[in-house]
Amino acid sequence: MTKTADEYKAEGNKSLTSGDIPAAISAYTKAIELDPTNRVYYSNRSAAYLKKGDAQSALEDAEATIGVARDWPKGYSRKAAALHALKKYGDSILAYEDGLALFPNDATLTKGLAEVKKESKRPPPPPPGGAMGDAGMGLGNLFGPDLIPRMALNPKFRGYLSDPEFMKKLQMVQANPNSISSMLGDPRIMEVMQFALGMPPMGEDDNGDAPSPPAFTPPAAPSSPKEMNPTPMETDEDTSGQTAEEIEERKNKAAALKCKARGNELYKAKKFDEALAAYDEAIALDPCNMTFIANKASVFLTSGRFAECKTACDEANAVGKENRAPFEERAKVLARAAKALEKTNDYGEAIVYYKNAQLEHFDKAVQRRLKNLELEKRKMDALNYQDEDKAEEAKQKGNDAFRGKDWPTAIKNYEDAVKRSPKNAAIRNNLSAALCKIMDFNGAKREVDKAIELDPKYTKAFARRGEIEMLMKENHKALESFKTGLGIDPSNAACKEGLRKCNASIMEASQNMTEEERKERAAHGMADPEIQGILSDPVIRQVLQDFNDNPREAQQALSDPAVAAKINKLIAAGVVQTG
Repeated sequence: MTKTADEYKAEGNKSLTSGDIPAAISAYTKAIELDPTNRVYYSNRSAAYLKKGDAQSALEDAEATIGVARDWPKGYSRKAAALHALKKYGDSILAYEDGLALFPNDATLTKGLAEVKKESKRPPPPPPGGAMGDAGMGLGNLFGPDLIPRMALNPKFRGYLSDPEFMKKLQMVQANPNSISSMLGDPRIMEVMQFALGMPPMGEDDNGDAPSPPAFTPPAAPSSPKEMNPTPMETDEDTSGQTAEEIEERKNKAAALKCKARGNELYKAKKFDEALAAYDEAIALDPCNMTFIANKASVFLTSGRFAECKTACDEANAVGKENRAPFEERAKVLARAAKALEKTNDYGEAIVYYKNAQLEHFDKAVQRRLKNLELEKRKMDALNYQDEDKAEEAKQKGNDAFRGKDWPTAIKNYEDAVKRSPKNAAIRNNLSAALCKIMDFNGAKREVDKAIELDPKYTKAFARRGEIEMLMKENHKALESFKTGLGIDPSNAACKEGLRKCNASIMEASQNMTEEERKERAAHGMADPEIQGILSDPVIRQVLQDFNDNPREAQQALSDPAVAAKINKLIAAGVVQTG
């Protein structure tokens, strides 16, 4: 017996509790295959993947959970937990905050947010192998998105940023740290790597920004108390050769970063208006940095100001393109704009933004969200297309075409009417009749079965199904359809006439068929799973044997209505020959 989706879910829960993670994942997968719209199945499989240590798959299922049910807090907690496991603390915090914006009193989201914030503040472990670390692991963090703003503040490296060839190499290293081994011939890359590590460039004084440690200079013997306590300088940067505008620009960028940091703290404290003001200060000081505008978009998204969020994202993306910001950062603001559009149910535009984000920088989580949104849009479009008045109008057009024997036009109008009113059994019955005219019996059977599913008391549909089954040479099924229709309405003329024709067809077939035709008819009947099931019944097999060996016993067995019904089906299917 085939299991239901809920039975597979229960089996998965049992396996998960007992620690058999692969079995749990397999069971949840089967449940999803049977019912891909159930939020619980994706959520449970996400938990199983996370327990297995496959945080990426857990994240994908969490995204699917939210896609199926955005009004369920567990989807957000699953997503945030997976991002936490991937050590994407910032994204995890945003996921928790997205959930809490919708469900402010959810204990699981509140607790999870506190835990990930606590862990994100711990100092990272030192890179293996000393200060330089492993080229394939430690360099990923060294060449992170904050490197370019730091370089812009350093007069030595600022000029590198205007070199397209150097920027192309730098972006390649940011995307794939292992590629640095092919670029070590460029001394500028080595200098930037030393700068990122906080080391002074070889053979030069340290003129980097504040976090870089100063080069070691042996202490000189003081000649006077005044020299022992020199007056502190405001900066240790060498500003020789810089214009007043360049010096001012550098100071403004440093001040902008401080405003951004203040805005981030205000955002975390949910002081949104104050955070926006801080980010505006940063933008005024450094209008070429898209990050400040992107942060404003985050505030708008969290506070429910979705139109302003999209506008800010568009502005951030334009600034990022103009100033050669990393592709990943530009992709993030496009995805953020798509989220804002989702909130306003503008799914079509949201899909465009998600696709544009993927063109900038491919992300599996965004791709999964894109696919879910496309599915949701198809459902929404189908729902919005429904209109009972227009369905009736299309049905009448189909009827006119049917009477005029214009079968393709009739089918086209009936199909449009079905889309307009998918739960109207009569329209599907008419579509079934039109499909029969073009010999599409499988399609006709599908539509009439749906009509019966929608209205189990619709006698016309049972008569139609019986006619189709006769055309498909399945007389045993046709008999049952006609009899079921007469059980609902004993006076139905169509079912009475259909039953008479079906019985006559069975009798005629048994008398006038050639031996070859009999074999073909029997083979067709044997292909039916229902007939196969009857023949596998040991009682029926014994009765069939008794027809040859002990006819009296066979006749006695036929006094049982259930046995007689099964034998009659075999006769109607041509499997058992009479006469």
